[in-house]
Amino acid sequence: MDFEFTEEQKMIANSARDIAKDFPPEYWREKDEKGEFGEEFWKALSKAGFTGIVIPEEYGGAGMGMTELLIAIEELCASGCGMAGNWYLVLTEVFGGMSIVRHGTEEQKEKYLPGIAKGELEFCMALTEPDAGTNTLNIRTSAVKDGDEWVINGNKIFISGADRAKGMLIIARTTPREKAERKTRGISLFLADLPNPAVKVNPIPKHGINYSKTCEVSFSNLRLPENALMPPLDGGWYSLLDTLNPERMCFTTAAIGIAKAAIRKAVEYTKQRKVFAEPVGSYQGLQFPLAEAYATLETAKLMNFKAATLFDKNASYRDVGKYANMAKLVAVEAGIKAVYWAMQCFGGYGYAKEYDVERWWREINLIRLAPVTQQMALAYVGEYILGMPKSYHS
Repeated sequence: MDFEFTEEQKMIANSARDIAKDFPPEYWREKDEKGEFGEEFWKALSKAGFTGIVIPEEYGGAGMGMTELLIAIEELCASGCGMAGNWYLVLTEVFGGMSIVRHGTEEQKEKYLPGIAKGELEFCMALTEPDAGTNTLNIRTSAVKDGDEWVINGNKIFISGADRAKGMLIIARTTPREKAERKTRGISLFLADLPNPAVKVNPIPKHGINYSKTCEVSFSNLRLPENALMPPLDGGWYSLLDTLNPERMCFTTAAIGIAKAAIRKAVEYTKQRKVFAEPVGSYQGLQFPLAEAYATLETAKLMNFKAATLFDKNASYRDVGKYANMAKLVAVEAGIKAVYWAMQCFGGYGYAKEYDVERWWREINLIRLAPVTQQMALAYVGEYILGMPKSYHS
């Protein structure tokens, strides 16, 4: 067990910090307020090769793994980019790149991966539905075979990046749940090119992360060629887990990075700010919660790297999920505590936009809810790790 980064991993971390210097909190404050995509940031990520970290070299990528992607994301988030340091990469490199690397056909890999690696092909994933929510097995979007085509109908919600994406990973039922031999059967994955007149996209106004649109998506007789199916037919649930586990790890890293950005800014401020005789940073009422949160974040980081290492070694989805869920639970609670106390350090200024902590507060609170709620992660630990009876029924 080696806790030291390789020289290559150190270079990724340094490169991420260098990118973040050109996109400081002020940049993201403006993008968030205007609701604008960070085009310049995306181009910088692409130029640095970050959009191809997990893509094999034969398709134009770096041929590395989840561990290296998490290193890049943490440094971007912690160095001032906040959630943006995670968000753009997850939408394209995990939902698109990682899914296709793991389960795409050779034809699909050749079609999509080079463009993703270059940052020329943005992706999104159409999974969540209004009536299913976290219970993916209850999705109703259907894909029906018609000759040599698939016809897809249904509605999705909270699909981030759908307004810009040129590619979409669609999760649909090819066998209705009531006809499937078991509830995890009958789900299939498809790759679609966008825009398409049969795909309607409507952005949803939201609390934060407004440098990326999150959308309602509807499919009305969307016709896809036979080779749009990502095999196996009806067995896509287990392939999907190879996307959901990395998504969870990335958002855990985002919580760690955002919290560290807030802690760093709070520490700088409290060294200078005096209310009475001494800097407010000398008050144990502020020191202790930040110190405790930081220590817990570092612990969660190790657990998350364990999940990433297992994933890179092709461990089972359940082994990866065990550590990914526990890391997410701990990182989010510690991250929320860190940003909360960072705001306290600033007093009233913590509520002012110019100090950015209020934006990081809005961003980190999303991770309580997505990509899985804290309660669902706890249920996973209770059932699959502790062996307790199932606490919810799908």
